[in-house]
Amino acid sequence: MIENVLWVAVALMLACSLIPKRIKIRKLLGAIGWGFFSIHWFYQPMHFIEIRDYVNVVLVIVVGIICLILAYNMLKEYRSMKLPGSGSVDVTSMATVATALASLFYFPFAQMDSLNVWIISLVTDNVFWTLQALGQPVEMAEWNKIALNGYQVEIILACTAIESIALFIGLIASVNAPLKKLLSAFMVSVPIIYTLNIIRDVFVIVAYAHQWFGPNSFEIAHHTIAKIGSGVALFGIAYIVMRILPELVDLIEGIWKMVTEYVYSIYEKVRNE
Repeated sequence: MIENVLWVAVALMLACSLIPKRIKIRKLLGAIGWGFFSIHWFYQPMHFIEIRDYVNVVLVIVVGIICLILAYNMLKEYRSMKLPGSGSVDVTSMATVATALASLFYFPFAQMDSLNVWIISLVTDNVFWTLQALGQPVEMAEWNKIALNGYQVEIILACTAIESIALFIGLIASVNAPLKKLLSAFMVSVPIIYTLNIIRDVFVIVAYAHQWFGPNSFEIAHHTIAKIGSGVALFGIAYIVMRILPELVDLIEGIWKMVTEYVYSIYEKVRNE
């Protein structure tokens, strides 16, 4: 059922993205799409609680709340029957386009077995070849499992960086800019993210196989060091992309303002009651 909810959300946001801006019902479709999208995110904490990944529990709840705030604002825009001026940034529409395109790129890999196996196999092979080039005596235990020094690591979809790649593709494609700038933003993000992810996977496997950090080597290497490194790298890449496409700064600032204003309004209501 949750997969159907997800595809309904993506379809509605895609329809909102394709309908001309002068047709106001597109805002209503976008609002409903964001509402369905929030259901998908609010369903995720159960999975992360099971694997005790409490950081992601908080993150997906926050994302779900932002989805509801975007749905609420799009609904207000639809009811007010007002369109943004030619010189202003339509934050909700831009966010909808970026999310629709990112989802359209990512979710086939998550839901279709053929694409899922292909991307995991590609990353597994690249990691295996890199370890061999570094002189590590690695073996392919299975099509997506790499063995080293008596330890095995399974490569899953989350190890492919496809989520981050899809996010940047959606953001870049949502910007109305010259093709040269869009290609520049793509080249400094997607290929670099993929390459850095291979390095991350190699680091985790070597650290775990050689027990660099003791009995908890995998947890320390994967959950702590690799996550911090990935966060810093993505922040740096995002900064460069935003320098190339400053329109993305307007999008982020607009969403931040939208969220903070909504939270502040709730705070004021609670305080006055």
